Amino acid sequence: MLSPEAIAKIDYELTKYPADKRQAAVMSALRIVQIERGWLSKESITEVAQYLGIPEIAAMEVATFYNMYDLSPVGKYKVTVCTNISCMLRGSDEIVEHLQHKLGVGFNEVTPDGKFCLKEGECMGCCGGAPLMHVNNTEMHEFLTVQKVDAIIEGLK
Repeated sequence: MLSPEAIAKIDYELTKYPADKRQAAVMSALRIVQIERGWLSKESITEVAQYLGIPEIAAMEVATFYNMYDLSPVGKYKVTVCTNISCMLRGSDEIVEHLQHKLGVGFNEVTPDGKFCLKEGECMGCCGGAPLMHVNNTEMHEFLTVQKVDAIIEGLK
């Protein structure tokens, strides 16, 4: 069941759209629920769809299309490294290899302490700052080096 806090936030998002276009708020609603719960279960996606009054498949299509939505539990810190061509040409492979070794996990795995999850990301639209990564879909770090990655990870511990 959606919490009163989530409902209030979703209701605010709905004010941005015409009353008969509730589906327009689906991305925001999914984000709100994911922030509150840590990830989106099938039940969470169903609850969002029911609250918005849209077909469940419409919410599921959005949740499964965008890589910012997590359909399984992730660590406290989701580290997403861009591996597209610009980042790859500027060393993202070295960054990924370093993170996998440092954290002891591969892509889509969570560290045993539940703190970190490593994800592979599609282009994040900031190729001039390659290689780059996001932490929890909110913090972008550009011009990565192994040393900079170490400092970021240490700051999260």
